[in-house]
Amino acid sequence: MNEIRPSGKGITKSRIFLIIGIVLVLIAILYGVSIIASNSRWAGTGDPEGIEQAEATELLAGTGLPDRKGLSDRTELPEETEFAEAMKLPEGDDIATTDDSKDPKITQIISSMSTEEKVAQLFIITPEALTGVENVTQAGERTKEALRERPVGGLIYFRNNLKTPQQVKELTGNTKLYGEEVLKLPLILSIDEEGGKVTRLGGRDEFDVESFPNMAQVGAEGDPQRAYEVGTAIGGYLAEYGFTMDFAPNADVLTNPDNKVIGDRSFGTEPELVWSMSGMVSKGLREQGIQPVYKHFPGHGATKGDTHEGFAYTDKTLEDLLKAELVPFIKAIQSGEDCIMAAHIAAPNVTGDENPASLSYALITEVLREKLGYQGVVITDALNMGAISKLYSSDQAAIMAINAGVDILLMPDDFETAYEAVLKAVNEGTITQERLDQSIWRISEMKLNF
Repeated sequence: MNEIRPSGKGITKSRIFLIIGIVLVLIAILYGVSIIASNSRWAGTGDPEGIEQAEATELLAGTGLPDRKGLSDRTELPEETEFAEAMKLPEGDDIATTDDSKDPKITQIISSMSTEEKVAQLFIITPEALTGVENVTQAGERTKEALRERPVGGLIYFRNNLKTPQQVKELTGNTKLYGEEVLKLPLILSIDEEGGKVTRLGGRDEFDVESFPNMAQVGAEGDPQRAYEVGTAIGGYLAEYGFTMDFAPNADVLTNPDNKVIGDRSFGTEPELVWSMSGMVSKGLREQGIQPVYKHFPGHGATKGDTHEGFAYTDKTLEDLLKAELVPFIKAIQSGEDCIMAAHIAAPNVTGDENPASLSYALITEVLREKLGYQGVVITDALNMGAISKLYSSDQAAIMAINAGVDILLMPDDFETAYEAVLKAVNEGTITQERLDQSIWRISEMKLNF
């Protein structure tokens, strides 16, 4: 075997060791530079891995904000917090929103609806206004076809519609079934059942349901548990008879002793008492599957006139209302209530005009929605009442209400005229598509989440 020997001109062992040493030194230098650059980059971006927690806490301490772990996606500015505290409203993320990105199901429903279907959803009317029948006591094919033609948001029933227990159950049951067949959203079946003198079922020999005194007497007892029992009992028999919404509780603070239209329908003269009682009635209704409606914003207890007959107003300022009449509504907003009825009362010292609250942008949008933070459904009091029907046409009132920020129009004097007027206003841009979709979103959320 031939032996292989190194050439005399080859690399010696000493040179090899020298080269290896130089390479190792260069590697060490480059590694050190990269570590320094990396630390500098992380510190510059504020990445949590690069900033010591102590440094972050010290940084935030100077701003008066909570540390990183306490920050929400929407941290309020100091002035926002002070305003919320002064108004006793929920703060920051506690205020409800109507961001449709949160519920793709509602987004899908809205996108599938025609403009005509959306406009119809803005109305709760009597079964007579829907079908053209003089006195509706049963629901058949005529009801079904009428719902197909005008897919309204809901129906409201009165004593003339309700004859016997079995008849009522068949009426509401069939109507609900037809609604499920032809509508894209649940059909509201509503009634005005406060207890006391405002009832449609209570106090009638035909219906074996518990009767209650006027709410003034319930309030005088000073026991919220009693109010809860009232709401639970009423909610129980309304659910049994197929209803889904009750225009109660009455949240009016009786601040005007000359007030007759509310009178003993109110729980009392103290805002906190009225809130505690109305809140417990609402709780009882909800637990029985009935959607409550707080009424009558901004507080009918301050007026002297009767909106059933004609013009009524309060001369109180916003500051005055915030101290008394608005307290139950503020508390209701705080507790997450999602349906408020707007009264037909004017508040000229708040709005600067004599438009009733139900048609007032200043009261519905600027006060109720923007100032008080309410994002739920607003429904008008009945639009066939004298305060509206004697001063405004059905089409004029409907358009004004929607543009004011209202979502549901209750019993316009002439439903067809009001419907056609709103539809035309949307098509012509007097009511924007965006504004229409805002109401449809709120209505959908209330119906599907309840």
